[in-house]
Amino acid sequence: MSSKFFNLGAFCAFLGVAFGAFGAHSLKAVLSPELMTVYQTGVTYQMWHSLGLIIVALVQHNISGSTAINRAGWLMFLGIVLFSGSLYLRVLLDQPVFGMITPLGGVCFLLAWLTLCFSARNITKKNL
Repeated sequence: MSSKFFNLGAFCAFLGVAFGAFGAHSLKAVLSPELMTVYQTGVTYQMWHSLGLIIVALVQHNISGSTAINRAGWLMFLGIVLFSGSLYLRVLLDQPVFGMITPLGGVCFLLAWLTLCFSARNITKKNL
């Protein structure tokens, strides 16, 4: 299986592990507990949605030609960039203004999961 979402998911998971290790070993001593929690939230959401991208790839592999599934994958990737990325920038640059971007990433996550849900529902109807 060769899928852009499988590759993106695996790469985002790799980065999630790297960012998590960096936070645990390099930032723990210099960040306040509040900022450490913000950073860890970014890592957690990145890891879950990296797995989500891999799920999108597997679904896409079994159901070809679904634009909704493709859209769900891009929304999930954009969510990782906006949600987790903004939290990392907020913490690492000590700029709370980046927190204003975070909800946009959250909306992308929500839309991605809804799109995946409704596309699966429609596919099931077609197969009946």
